[in-house]
Amino acid sequence: MRVLHVLDHSIPLHSGYTFRTLSLLKAQRELGWDTFHITSPKHQAGQGKGATTAAEEDVDGWHFYRSAPPAPGGLPGLGELRLMKALEQRLQQVAEQIKPQVIHAHSPVLNALPALRVGKRLGIPVVYEVRAFWEDAAVDHGTTTEGSLRYRLTRAMETYALKRVDHVFTICEGLRADIVARGLPKSKVSVIPNAINLSDFELGKPADAELLAKWGLTGATVLGFIGSFYAYEGLDLLLAAFPKLLAARPELRVLLVGGGPQEQALKAQAQALGIADKVVFTGRVPHAEVNRYYDLVDLLVYPRHPMRLTELVTPLKPLEAMAQGHLLVASDVGGHRELIADGKTGHLFKAGDADALVTTVLRALAGREHWDAMRAEGRRFVETERNWTRSASGYIEPYKALLAGPRG
Repeated sequence: MRVLHVLDHSIPLHSGYTFRTLSLLKAQRELGWDTFHITSPKHQAGQGKGATTAAEEDVDGWHFYRSAPPAPGGLPGLGELRLMKALEQRLQQVAEQIKPQVIHAHSPVLNALPALRVGKRLGIPVVYEVRAFWEDAAVDHGTTTEGSLRYRLTRAMETYALKRVDHVFTICEGLRADIVARGLPKSKVSVIPNAINLSDFELGKPADAELLAKWGLTGATVLGFIGSFYAYEGLDLLLAAFPKLLAARPELRVLLVGGGPQEQALKAQAQALGIADKVVFTGRVPHAEVNRYYDLVDLLVYPRHPMRLTELVTPLKPLEAMAQGHLLVASDVGGHRELIADGKTGHLFKAGDADALVTTVLRALAGREHWDAMRAEGRRFVETERNWTRSASGYIEPYKALLAGPRG
């Protein structure tokens, strides 16, 4: 099987997108398939100054075909059209060279539409993997609002692509239900759930005493979040709830590891609430150091706000926590409910409700006699249900069906 993956961006950039990509590529290689990889012009833009302009690049043993950004200029507002045209031209070149049996486009739809055009010209089946809807991501980034003209046009583009590709993959049941509701038959949509490579994670170790001392956490009970500080993650809700938590448990501290668009707003909120000396912002840490920071945390908190994006899309972070045997509290948005069994593999609270967060965290901290059982159950869940070998097996039958029968 020769599969050409069309990607928004790839390593050396680090994101949840690139980590999922590498995991599924490794799993497909383990199936004996040959994978090839092309990135959109957005990859070059994401690297900023000093980005390579090479047409091809090897990174950590993976070979990528790159697409040059379109020439600047042109009519305003047509940047996406120029980007898609540039990707289409490069994709045509690469597809003619390597002759794939399947073109596998990944979100956003800006990759799916060029893939459709090239696939039609060359007679190659095209599948589209939806990790999130472009229109919902734009709402979270603040570039549009739900129901706006831009939102509706973008949604129409997604639906157009979904109905014309040969098969649709997506990452969770929430997205699958939304896709089927657009008029696609259920048989055309398969879920390849987020998963983890168990070899990348080991069960948590005792906290590093030097690291605890470095961040002033010695003797504290630590609530933690490790990841990107986006608005939808709900870290503002955690800080809003923290004064009440402190009143009940004065030894509590919050450890926020990472960075992102909300970092300065969160620091300002901590100051305004008078809890800045109880909230630790470490900034981004090297990837190799992340597990040491997980080991500092007694209870991980994922307070995602309720919105379309979080209701439909499952995150990776809870799976990573379970793989390492860590305990977690999370809001009951749809994406979390697909992953976390309340009271069994974690604790859920009513999304957007600071008082419910307080109650659930205090209950979790008071139930230490259940911690070992919950840790073991979470690890068992990822070992048996959410490993990449199991997830990637969902590609096999749809791929075979496309190659065996007529398209359509």
